[in-house]
Amino acid sequence: MARERDPGESPVGEAARVLCPGCGREYESGLFAFGRTRHCTCGARVGAAPLAGTPALGEDPRFFADAMLGRLARWLRILGYDTRYEAHVEDAVLVQRALEEERVILTRDRALPEEFRVAALFLVEAERPEEQLRELVTRFELDTEGRLFTRCSRCNSALESVTRDQIAERVPARILGDHQRFKRCPGCGRVYWEGSHVERIRHAIRRALDS
Repeated sequence: MARERDPGESPVGEAARVLCPGCGREYESGLFAFGRTRHCTCGARVGAAPLAGTPALGEDPRFFADAMLGRLARWLRILGYDTRYEAHVEDAVLVQRALEEERVILTRDRALPEEFRVAALFLVEAERPEEQLRELVTRFELDTEGRLFTRCSRCNSALESVTRDQIAERVPARILGDHQRFKRCPGCGRVYWEGSHVERIRHAIRRALDS
């Protein structure tokens, strides 16, 4: 609850309050959990200092893509990057989970950086998925070869190598006879092998990054 401070009141506990930059009104800091901001009655937007960055910004970034970036999330998973995506998640829940899991928030929503002051948030400018991928690869210096096809594009789990016998009942006999190496997702059970689609994906990635 907002309140006016008595001019003679001791400033003890000042750090636990957030001041409106417009009128100086004080707000309880608990109103701004997870970087949330609010509009003051004077019209100014009130919020605490941006929350600190996250270890996810290092050599192995992890992401949380918002509802507008489902196709980008799939491409990041194909590249082998841990990318969480939920089609129907509220902004407040997305931000909270991303902070708790030390993930970089990816969004196309220009209102999100205004509503939540979070340092580890990247506003994706491009509209087309291939341009978005190029934007992310450039910004975070992503490895486009070293971890390719190591993560499930459907559910984001890290893939595990399996023998032909372990997946014999899961793939067509023709595929089983033509291939020796298989991977399986421990999350959704999907089976992967290096078919012609792999080269098509590699070509699509090269085309996206070179255009």
